[in-house]
Amino acid sequence: MKTNALLTAWNMADLNLKNRILMAPMTRSRADNPEKAPTELHATYYRQRATAGLIITEGSQISRRAVGYVNTPGIHTPAQVEGWKKVTEAVHEEGGRIFIQLWHVGRISHPDFHGGDLPLAPSAINPEAKSFTPEGFKETVTPKEMSLEEIQQTILDFRNGAKNALEAGFDGVEIHASNGYLLHQFFSRTSNVRSDAYGGSIPNRARILFEIIDAIKEVLPENRVGVRLNPSLHGLFGMTLDEETIPTFDYIVEKLNDYDLAYLHLSEPFTDVSSLPHAETQIAKRYRPKYRGNLIINGGFDRDKGNLFLEKGLADAVAFGKPFVSNPDLVSRIAKNLPLTEWDQDTFYIPGAKGYTDYPTAHEVKKEQAAD
Repeated sequence: MKTNALLTAWNMADLNLKNRILMAPMTRSRADNPEKAPTELHATYYRQRATAGLIITEGSQISRRAVGYVNTPGIHTPAQVEGWKKVTEAVHEEGGRIFIQLWHVGRISHPDFHGGDLPLAPSAINPEAKSFTPEGFKETVTPKEMSLEEIQQTILDFRNGAKNALEAGFDGVEIHASNGYLLHQFFSRTSNVRSDAYGGSIPNRARILFEIIDAIKEVLPENRVGVRLNPSLHGLFGMTLDEETIPTFDYIVEKLNDYDLAYLHLSEPFTDVSSLPHAETQIAKRYRPKYRGNLIINGGFDRDKGNLFLEKGLADAVAFGKPFVSNPDLVSRIAKNLPLTEWDQDTFYIPGAKGYTDYPTAHEVKKEQAAD
C-alpha cells in the first residue's frame, strides 16, 4: 500500500506542521461591516479547517488603496487586527497554524472603492477586466501610474501589514505577488511600461518584491515570510503572457534563493496554455530544480495527484482551495479516502454563514444518514 505522503508531518520555518495538506488563500467576502474587519463568523470558518497543516488566509488588503473587492477583510486598522485575533486564537486552540496573505490588487480595482480616485498601478494601462464592486461587477478603468512616493508608501504598507499580522497572532505572512494583482502587474511587460528603476529590465520590474521582503524582514523573521507566484497566468485578471514572462519568473525564483523564506507558493496554470509558445505548462517541474527552499504547489489537485507530486519530489506540500470550502474536514477525508462534498459556487462571495460555515463533516453526514 502506498504511503499517503500528504499526511506526513513537515517542519517548515521552525513550525512543526502535522501534515502537508495546506489550505490555499481564497477570497470569501464575509467582512460585510464598516470596518472591513473579521468577525466571529471568520473565526468559526477557519477553526473548522484548522486540521490543515497550514492555513493561508484569504487575501487581506494592506491599506485602503489596496482594496479591489467587496467585503474583503483588511490588516491595516486596529479594528481589523482585533478581528484577526479572534481567528488566530481559534485556529491555535485547535492546534493549527495560520499565515495571512498580504494583498494589494492594484489596477484590478475601481474608483468606487476609492472615493472616485483611480486605482493605483505600475502604469496607466487598463486591464480590460471586471471589478467586483458593492454595486456588482463593473468594467475596470485606466489606473493612475504610481509615483515613486506611492511605491515607497506601498512597500511601507506591506511592512505595516506584516507588523499588524504579528500583533494579531499570525504565525507568518504570505506576500501575494500573483494572479494579476499589483506585484504581478509590476513583473509583466504588458502592464508595466515604466522607464525608471521599477520598469524596463527584468530586475527592475521585479525590484518591488525584493524591497517588500527586505522591509518585512525588519518586523518578521525571514522564515515566517512566504511568497506566492503564478508564472503561467494568461488571459485572466488582465494578464498577458509574452516571451519575457517565464524568464522574469526564472529570475525571481532564483533570486528568492538569497532569502531564508518559509516557502515559495506556486500555481500550476489556471487555463490551458499548451498552445502558447512562451508558456510553461508544468510549473512545479520547472521550478523545483531552481528553488532550494520549501515549495508549495497549488491548482486543481486531488488526493492522488497531490501524493504523486510529493512522492516525485516536485513539491514539499500541496495547497487545496475549493475542496476546503465544502469540506472543512478535508484532511480526515483524504486520510480515509472518503468522497468529497461538492462546493456551491453561488455562495462563494455572499455574506453570512450559508456556503461558508454550514458545510457538514463526513462524520456529521453519516450521523444524519443514520438518523433518517
